[in-house]
Amino acid sequence: MRLNITSWGILLIFLLQAATVFAQTTELKGLVKDAYTNEPMPFVNIVIEGTNTGTTTNENGEFVFEDLEPGFIQLQLSSIGYENKLSEEINISAVRPNYVEIAMQQKTTQLEEVQVTAGAFVRAGETPVSLRRIGIEQIEKGAGAARDLAKVLQSFPGVGGTVSFRNDLIVRGGGPSENRFFLDGIEIPVLNHFSTQGASGGPVGILNVDFIREVDFYSSAFPADRGGALSSVFEFKQIDANKEKPSFKATVGASELSLSTNTPLGEKTGALFSVRRSYLQFLFDQIGLPFLPTFNDFQFRTRTRFDQKNELILLGVGAIDQFELNPSPEPTEENRYTLKYLPSYEQWNYTVGASFKHFMDQNYYVLAVSRSHLNNVITKYEDNEEDNPDKLLNDYVSDEIQNRLRFELYSRPGDYTLRTGVNLESASYYNRTFTRIFRDGQPAEKNYRSEVDFMKFGAFGSLSRKFFEEKLDVRLGVRFDANTYSDEMNNPLEQFSPRFTFSYAFAPRFSLTFNTGRYFQLPPYTSLGFRDNAGNLVNKQNGLEYIHADHFVGGVEWRPNNHTRISVEGFLKNYRDYPFSVTDSVSLASKGGDFGVLGDEEVTSSSEGRAYGAELLIREKSPKGYSYILAYTWVNSQFTDINGDYIPSSWDSGHLLTFTFNKSFKRNWDFGLKWRYAGGLPYTPYDLERSERVQAWDVRGREYIDYSRFNEKRLEPFHQLDLRVDKTWLFPKFSLGVYLDIQNVYNKQNEQPPNLVQRLDEDGNPIVTNPDAPVEEQRYDLKELASTSGTVLPTIGVILEF
Repeated sequence: MRLNITSWGILLIFLLQAATVFAQTTELKGLVKDAYTNEPMPFVNIVIEGTNTGTTTNENGEFVFEDLEPGFIQLQLSSIGYENKLSEEINISAVRPNYVEIAMQQKTTQLEEVQVTAGAFVRAGETPVSLRRIGIEQIEKGAGAARDLAKVLQSFPGVGGTVSFRNDLIVRGGGPSENRFFLDGIEIPVLNHFSTQGASGGPVGILNVDFIREVDFYSSAFPADRGGALSSVFEFKQIDANKEKPSFKATVGASELSLSTNTPLGEKTGALFSVRRSYLQFLFDQIGLPFLPTFNDFQFRTRTRFDQKNELILLGVGAIDQFELNPSPEPTEENRYTLKYLPSYEQWNYTVGASFKHFMDQNYYVLAVSRSHLNNVITKYEDNEEDNPDKLLNDYVSDEIQNRLRFELYSRPGDYTLRTGVNLESASYYNRTFTRIFRDGQPAEKNYRSEVDFMKFGAFGSLSRKFFEEKLDVRLGVRFDANTYSDEMNNPLEQFSPRFTFSYAFAPRFSLTFNTGRYFQLPPYTSLGFRDNAGNLVNKQNGLEYIHADHFVGGVEWRPNNHTRISVEGFLKNYRDYPFSVTDSVSLASKGGDFGVLGDEEVTSSSEGRAYGAELLIREKSPKGYSYILAYTWVNSQFTDINGDYIPSSWDSGHLLTFTFNKSFKRNWDFGLKWRYAGGLPYTPYDLERSERVQAWDVRGREYIDYSRFNEKRLEPFHQLDLRVDKTWLFPKFSLGVYLDIQNVYNKQNEQPPNLVQRLDEDGNPIVTNPDAPVEEQRYDLKELASTSGTVLPTIGVILEF
C-alpha cells in the first residue's frame, strides 16, 4: 500500500493524538545527606513544593516519589537541627530514570522555636547579596534563547549585550572581559563558539543545557575562592547521572544537531556525554550570506563514589570552530562590505579537569586540577585572494594554555562556617602576528613572535556566622593574588582583596543587604605577551599591573508571599589601573564586543572608570503553573580618556528592561515570552578623511574610527520581542518534543553605527577620485551605508528522548 504526503500527515497526527491517551506517570528517587560529612540523613521530611505530596527518607537517607507527572518540580526538606532546604528545579522525565542528591547544612544556631516556611526562591549559602539563581525550567523553555544557555543569562537584572546575534555579557556597565565562568567548580575560560580572545562573547554558547541543573549568577559579592572577576561570576552546576539504566536524547536545534547520553558506568560511577554539530553553514549558503560558520563541541562528566567519604568528578568541554568566507558573483552592498574586511577564523579550545572530594568530621576538602587550551588562527587577504602571498593582510596564530591546581577546605567550627584554600596556575602564551596597518599617515606592519610563561598563585579564606536568632548574616572574606610575570605583580600584598557582606532581616518578610569588596583581575594574555617589531615586551616595560575594582552594593528585599520576591539594589564600581590603548587613546574597558582579539596592542595601566546605578527585580513562581521575571536596571558607565576626563564607555546603555514569562498548560503544552529594551549605546563616528586614503583602506577594508571623537554619538534604543511554544508527546518508551521559537517577532530593525563602502564604476572596480595623484595621496570615492541588525527568526526544534 502506497501512502501520499497527505496520508502520511493524517497518520502522523493520529499517532501524536493517540499518544496523549497515555496518562504516563513516573518516579523520582534520591538521596539526602549532610553537606559536610556526606553521611546519609534518615527521617528527613520532604514535600513537593506547592503541593501536599510528601515522603520521608529511610534509614539510608533514600527517598522515592511515585506517580509523578512529568515536568519541573522543587522539593522542600526539613529535619531537626538542620536548615530548611528548597532544592533546585528538577526536570522529571517520563522515559528515563530520575535521580537527585540533596545536601543539607546543620543550623549554626539552635533555637527553641523556629518556624520557617520555604518559598519558591532560596538564597545560596555563599552570599545573600547580588546573587540570582537561574533554574532549569527557564533554561529549557526560555523564549528567544533556542536552548542557548549564554542567551538565557541576558534575562537577568544588570545584564546587557552588544548586538542581538552575540552573547556578550555586559554586567552592571562592565566590559565583556570582566566575567568568569565555573562548571562544577572548574574554571572554563571560553563560554562561546567563535569567541573573542581576551573577552567572553561569541554568537553561540558551548555548554549543553541538558546537563545543567542550575546556574548561580553573582553580579557582586564574589566568593573568595573565585578570583579574577570584576563584574560577574557564573557557577554552572550539572545534574547527577542515572544510577539504573542509560537514557539518550537527540535534538535538532536552531543551528545544530546534538546527541547526549546519561548512563551508569558501574555500581560506583555515572556519566554524562554529549556531542554537537552545526548545520548553520548550509542554511547560510542557501540564503546567500557572505560567511559560513561551522562549529562542533563536546562535553562529558563522570562521578565516581569510591565510598561514603571519597568521590571524584572528571569533566571536559571543548569546541572546534571554522569560519569561511562565501563570496558570490554579484554581492549586495552589505555583503560586499562584509567580505572586504571580514577574515577567516579557525579556533579550537578545551578544558578538562578533575575534582576530588574527601569528607571528614564536620568538614571536607576539595582538590581540583584542570587544563585549558585556546588556539586561535585568523587570516585575511586583500580582495580575498588567498593564493597570492603579496595580498596577505593579516596572519595571526595564538595559543593560551593554563594548568590549574586548587585546594579548598570547607569547615563548620562551632557556629561559624569557614572556607579557605590556595591556588596555583602555570600560564603559557604564544603569539605569531603579521598585520599590515596604516599608522602616522603611512603603511606599516606589525610583525613579531612572542612566547611568555609565568606562574600565578593565590590564597583565600572566608568566615561567616548568623546572629540574633539568625536574623543577621555576616560574612568576611579575603584573598591574595600574584604572579611571576613582572615585579609590578609579584607581591601578593599589592593584590590584597578584602570583602564584607551582611544581611539583616528586620521584619518577617523584609531584609537589608550590603556588600563592599575589592576585586582584582589580570590583564588579558594578549596584552601580557604583546611585543613590538624589535621583540620587546612593551607592556611589561610599561609596568602593566592588575586591574582592580572597588564594589559598594546596598539593597532591600521584600517577599510578600512564598512565591514572590521583590528586591532593589544600588551599586557603585570604581575601577583603577585599567589598560589604556596607546594607539587609540581609549580604555580597553570599551573594547571586546566584536569578533577577533582584545588587547593585542601597547597599553598602559592608566585608565580609571566608574559604573553606578540601581536594579529592580520582581520575580514570581506561582503554584498555578506560571512564572515571570521583571528586571530593570539603570546604569551609568564611564571611563577616562587621554586627558583624564570621564566619558561614556561603550556599554553606557542607561536603561535595561527585561520581562520574561513562562506558563505550563495541560497536555504538556508550554508557552514562553521575553521582551527586552536597552537604551542606545554610544558609538564613535568614522574618520572620513583617513578612510578615503587608498593606502589606508586597502589594509583594513573598512572605515577607520575617529578616536578623537570617541563615543560622541549614540544609537537609538534597542527592543525585541521573542515568543516560544513547546509541545511534548509521551509514548511508552520515548518522548517527542517540538518547539517553535520566534525571535524578534515584530521585526524590529535595530540601528547600528553607519559604515562606509567604495563606490564602483561600471566594471565593478572601486572609483579613485584623483587617479593621477601620487599613490600616497590617492583617495577612494566612499559612501555611507546605513546598518541595522535584527530580523524575524523562527526556529523549529525537535527533541527525542528515549
